Parts: sequence; structure tokens; C-alpha cells
Amino acid sequence: MAVALLCSQGPLDAELGHTLLWRDDVERVLASRLEEARMMAVAAHPDLVLVDRDLPWSERLVLGLREDPSTRGVSIAVLARGDLDPMEVALLEAGANAILRHPSGTDWDERLHALLNVPARQDARFAVRFDVETLMGTGETAVHGAALNLSLSGLLLESPVPLRVGDDLALSLLIPEGGQPVAGPGRVVRQAGAGRYGIAFGPLPAPARQRIEALVSSLAGGAAPSGL
Repeated sequence: MAVALLCSQGPLDAELGHTLLWRDDVERVLASRLEEARMMAVAAHPDLVLVDRDLPWSERLVLGLREDPSTRGVSIAVLARGDLDPMEVALLEAGANAILRHPSGTDWDERLHALLNVPARQDARFAVRFDVETLMGTGETAVHGAALNLSLSGLLLESPVPLRVGDDLALSLLIPEGGQPVAGPGRVVRQAGAGRYGIAFGPLPAPARQRIEALVSSLAGGAAPSGL
């Protein structure tokens, strides 16, 4: 059974009762105070933490969850209402995976389902800068972006076109060592600010995986990267 930790100072069933968070196979844990939310994030082992944007301690909670090794890999979604607020950018920069505005139709459930399956960020990340070509779905036109950091499990992508959590991508990495591009699948698992997205690698062909491992090892100074 999936577990969702809902952080809000008021009931959310009127807003979210029609979403998958209210299905019988999802356990909901409620927290209305900062320390209670931190405690339940450790004790309940949630698959998703939903944080009300308007909580006065929302940014401190997201930062705390990302700093604590026991909760670092949890998916964090922010419940927003009304127009874009600067706080949303701050929450993304603090480590939230996505902003979910007032739910409507099936779109919310699709995004929540993707967030419930966001993999934990377990690998050390290293600052890089190289070109990345992406194809979305069955698209035939490559979009040129840039990798801003890299780990064994994924990268931070700067994209000129908007992406969404859950989008599947075909990646072509023009890594600095030269040679043929490193190609393989990826999935958008986090929105990290305007035009920036966390990408998790899918199963990579052995040659691609070996080249990424070699690059990460060189960035780490030849030592195996330590977990963050």
C-alpha cells in the first residue's frame, strides 16, 4: 500500500478527495505542524509528501527532508492554489519534485502516479556542462539542452522546452570525452526551477553505462562517488 504524508493546517479532502490520494489502497497520514511532519516523514516511510504551499514552514520542511539521509529520496509535491507565487520557485530550489496546482480531471492523477514512483536520489552528483539531445515520446525532432550535473543514476537537464514529471525521453549525451554520443532512455522525475529538470536514467546499454561510470569516476577524482 502506498503511503502519502499530507502537510496542511486544514482538511484537504474537499480539494483532493477525487484524486488517487483518496483511493482505498493509499494510506494518508496528516501533519499540521513542522515537527510533526518531520517525525512522520521518518516514522511512516511515505512514498509521497504533499506540502501545502501556504504553510509558513513549507520551505523549512522541504529543506529538512532533503538534508536528512533517511528522507532524502522521498518524492515531494507542493499543493498550490491561484497564480504563480515566488514561494513555489523557492520550494523547487529547496528540493520539491513538482508543483501541483488545484487538481482537475485526470492530469493530477497521472502526475501523482509518476511522483509515487520517483526513484531515490542516492548517487553523488557532480557539476558538468555538456550538450544533451532529447526526444520525447514518439517525437522525431531532437531538442537541444544542457546537462548541469551528473550522477550514476541521472542528470539535471536545462531544457528550452517545458517538460513534465513522468515524461519519458530518449537521451543522447555529448559527454566531454568525445567519441559517439551516449544514448539511452530517461524519465523526468523532478522539476528543479524554471527550465530545469531532474532526469533519472532508464536501463542503459552496457557501453553507455560504462562511459557514464568512467566520467563520474573522473569527476570524483578517480574515487568511487559517495552517496549524498
